[in-house]
Formats: sequence, C-alpha cells, structure tokens
Amino acid sequence: MTAQSLKLEGRVAIVTGAARGIGRSIVKKLANEGAQVIANDLDAAPLVESVNKLAQQGLTVHALPGDITEQATAEALVSIALERYGDLHIVVNNAGYIWNSAAVKHTDEQWHAMLDVHATGPFRLLREAGHHFRQQASTNPPDTLRKVVNISSISGIYGAATQLAYSSAKAAVVGMTKTLAREWGRYHVTVNCVAFGYIDTRLIEPFEDQPNRVTIKDRDHPVGLTAAQRESAKGMTALGRLGRPEDAANAVYLLCIPESDFITGEVLVASGGLMN
Repeated sequence: MTAQSLKLEGRVAIVTGAARGIGRSIVKKLANEGAQVIANDLDAAPLVESVNKLAQQGLTVHALPGDITEQATAEALVSIALERYGDLHIVVNNAGYIWNSAAVKHTDEQWHAMLDVHATGPFRLLREAGHHFRQQASTNPPDTLRKVVNISSISGIYGAATQLAYSSAKAAVVGMTKTLAREWGRYHVTVNCVAFGYIDTRLIEPFEDQPNRVTIKDRDHPVGLTAAQRESAKGMTALGRLGRPEDAANAVYLLCIPESDFITGEVLVASGGLMN
C-alpha cells in the first residue's frame, strides 16, 4: 500500500483497552492506515510489548498505560496527543471487561466496576477531548471532521442473562453516543458506536471443567465458554462463525474513514448476523 492511499494519514488517534485482542487489532488497523496512535491499557507490560512490536513494523504508536476510569488518565491521553502530535482526530473507547453473575448476586462493587470502565471512563475521556474539539471547530473548516467510536455490545442492545451491570453499562454507551452526536455535530465531530457480538478473544476462550481466569485490578474474574457454548454461539450467527479481532477492528475502521463522514449517532452491529 502506497503512502498516497492511506485513509488515515496525518490523523491522530487514541485507543483504549489496546494491549490485547480487539484493542490491539484496532491500533494495528488504524496505524497501518497512516494514523499516529496513542494506545492505552490498564496492563502496562502487554501494552508496551504490543506497541514495541508495531514499532518494529514501522508504525507510529505510543504506549500510555493507565486506568481509564481515572480522570488523570483521560487528561494524560489528550495531553500527550496534543503535545506529541499536535492534534487529536479519532477517539476509540474500547476498554472493558465482563463480570457476570445472577442479578440477585450482583454486588455494589460489581455494578460500579462495570459502569466505571464501560461508561464513566469513556465519558471522562470524551469530556476531555471535547474541549479540544470545540476549540478546533472555530478555526477548522466544516469538512475537517473528527471521529468518536464508542464500543458497545449486543448485550447492551438485547440484554443478556447474568450481565445486568455489563448490559446496563453498554446500553449507557449507546445513549452517550446518540446524545454526543446531536451535541457535537456543530463541532464537526461524528459520534458512532459499534456493538460487538461474539468476538474470539480471551473473554470467550474455550475451557473444559473450570472457567478461565483473568486478573483485573487484583481481582480474579472467570471468563470463557465451553466448547458447546462456543458452537451454540456460532450457530446463532448467519455467517456461522465467531468474529475475529480483525473483524471487530475493521468495523471500527469503517467509522473512522472519510467515507463515513455523513454517518453519526448510529450503532453498527458487528455480530456476523446474530439471530437473537
């Protein structure tokens, strides 16, 4: 691919939840298309390792570890974009994880953790980015569009058993998207959302007897699906397979390129044709 054909050349992007899986694929996709990317994740070691590998491929990616639920992280991400690259054009709110249980067993800690990472974190980052977007709107022509892509889930649209807090947080992302699309259109910003179906990451990796475990903020969380559950998920999609992280990244990419400049306030479901 020649430099002249790069869709995102000269664009500066922030991607959260970027160390693994979908986030890592989003970073790679945007960087391959010419964007200068600031990659954020709570887990510093895998984030730095991933960014170093991309740098070896000649891609411009800067690692900034930090907890996206903290205001200081939002401020640091926007600051580094402006200080290092001089602008900010794309924000992808991808960070998140699952913490499931029956509704009557949901704890206050669980509720707040899901709302914090999936809704409050994006709110704080977009609030910080919004100051720059509003300022730039007064000096840039209307066709200089900036892009926000929030990440929701089919759980946030249809609901899902055992995912009361997660589904509620992902539904909040849809409301956030539609509200900011109305508010920020005058700043020449499009705000859209991608709702993922079953994407084959560590959160749905197969297990036999006991669920897999991931550690987030010093707490172990059970994740994964049995082989039967994975086959059932495949059977629920029109395409008959699980999504790959690259599929998810491609959906986000569609809402970052100039061809989507007249699309805002929309929810794109990337599920392989999930038949709910």
